[in-house]
Amino acid sequence: RNALAPRETSAARRKGKGRRGRNKAWSECLLSKQKRTRRMKANDRERNRMHHLNSALDALRSVLPTFPDDAKLTKIETLRFAHNYIWALTQSLRLA
Repeated sequence: RNALAPRETSAARRKGKGRRGRNKAWSECLLSKQKRTRRMKANDRERNRMHHLNSALDALRSVLPTFPDDAKLTKIETLRFAHNYIWALTQSLRLA
Protein backbone atom coordinates (compact mmCIF):
# COMPACT_ATOMS: atom_id res chain seq x y z
CA ARG A 1 0.00 0.00 0.00
CA ASN A 2 2.72 2.49 0.85
CA ALA A 3 4.29 1.94 -2.55
CA LEU A 4 0.97 2.63 -4.26
CA ALA A 5 0.13 5.77 -2.29
CA PRO A 6 2.62 8.06 -4.10
CA ARG A 7 1.40 6.80 -7.48
CA GLU A 8 -2.24 7.41 -6.58
CA THR A 9 -1.40 10.87 -5.32
CA SER A 10 0.60 11.60 -8.45
CA ALA A 11 -2.21 10.34 -10.69
CA ALA A 12 -4.75 12.38 -8.75
CA ARG A 13 -2.58 15.47 -9.19
CA ARG A 14 -2.31 14.90 -12.93
CA LYS A 15 -6.08 14.41 -13.21
CA GLY A 16 -6.74 17.62 -11.35
CA LYS A 17 -4.28 19.56 -13.50
CA GLY A 18 -5.82 18.14 -16.64
CA ARG A 19 -9.26 19.29 -15.60
CA ARG A 20 -8.01 22.74 -14.71
CA GLY A 21 -6.19 22.92 -18.00
CA ARG A 22 -9.31 22.02 -19.97
CA ASN A 23 -11.38 24.49 -17.97
CA LYS A 24 -8.75 27.14 -18.54
CA ALA A 25 -8.70 26.44 -22.27
CA TRP A 26 -12.49 26.47 -22.36
CA SER A 27 -12.68 29.73 -20.40
CA GLU A 28 -10.04 31.29 -22.67
CA CYS A 29 -12.10 30.24 -25.68
CA LEU A 30 -15.21 31.73 -24.07
CA LEU A 31 -13.36 34.97 -23.28
CA SER A 32 -12.08 35.13 -26.85
CA LYS A 33 -15.63 34.77 -28.18
CA GLN A 34 -16.86 37.44 -25.76
CA LYS A 35 -14.09 39.81 -26.85
CA ARG A 36 -14.92 39.21 -30.51
CA THR A 37 -18.61 39.81 -29.83
CA ARG A 38 -17.87 43.01 -27.92
CA ARG A 39 -15.55 44.23 -30.68
CA MET A 40 -18.18 43.47 -33.35
CA LYS A 41 -20.83 45.36 -31.37
CA ALA A 42 -18.47 48.30 -30.84
CA ASN A 43 -17.68 48.34 -34.56
CA ASP A 44 -21.40 48.33 -35.37
CA ARG A 45 -22.01 51.23 -32.97
CA GLU A 46 -19.14 53.22 -34.49
CA ARG A 47 -20.32 52.48 -38.03
CA ASN A 48 -23.86 53.65 -37.15
CA ARG A 49 -22.48 56.75 -35.44
CA MET A 50 -20.48 57.67 -38.54
CA HIS A 51 -23.50 57.05 -40.81
CA HIS A 52 -25.58 59.41 -38.67
CA LEU A 53 -22.82 62.01 -38.61
CA ASN A 54 -22.41 61.83 -42.39
CA SER A 55 -26.18 62.10 -42.89
CA ALA A 56 -26.28 65.18 -40.66
CA LEU A 57 -23.40 66.76 -42.58
CA ASP A 58 -25.15 66.02 -45.88
CA ALA A 59 -28.30 67.71 -44.57
CA LEU A 60 -26.22 70.72 -43.49
CA ARG A 61 -24.52 70.87 -46.91
CA SER A 62 -27.90 70.92 -48.59
CA VAL A 63 -28.92 74.17 -46.86
CA LEU A 64 -25.60 75.99 -47.30
CA PRO A 65 -25.11 78.09 -50.42
CA THR A 66 -22.05 76.85 -52.33
CA PHE A 67 -20.39 77.84 -55.61
CA PRO A 68 -20.15 75.72 -57.73
CA ASP A 69 -23.07 73.47 -56.84
CA ASP A 70 -21.31 70.23 -57.79
CA ALA A 71 -18.39 70.80 -55.38
CA LYS A 72 -18.78 68.74 -52.19
CA LEU A 73 -17.29 70.36 -49.11
CA THR A 74 -15.26 68.28 -46.68
CA LYS A 75 -16.53 67.76 -43.14
CA ILE A 76 -14.37 70.47 -41.64
CA GLU A 77 -15.08 72.85 -44.54
CA THR A 78 -18.81 72.27 -44.05
CA LEU A 79 -18.61 73.07 -40.34
CA ARG A 80 -16.44 76.17 -40.87
CA PHE A 81 -18.66 77.41 -43.69
CA ALA A 82 -21.81 76.88 -41.59
CA HIS A 83 -20.24 78.78 -38.70
CA ASN A 84 -19.24 81.69 -40.94
CA TYR A 85 -22.60 81.67 -42.71
CA ILE A 86 -24.51 81.83 -39.40
CA TRP A 87 -22.20 84.64 -38.23
CA ALA A 88 -22.79 86.59 -41.46
CA LEU A 89 -26.57 86.17 -41.18
CA THR A 90 -26.44 87.30 -37.57
CA GLN A 91 -24.44 90.39 -38.54
CA SER A 92 -26.87 91.26 -41.32
CA LEU A 93 -29.80 90.96 -38.87
CA ARG A 94 -28.03 93.24 -36.40
CA LEU A 95 -27.44 95.87 -39.06
CA ALA A 96 -31.04 95.76 -40.33
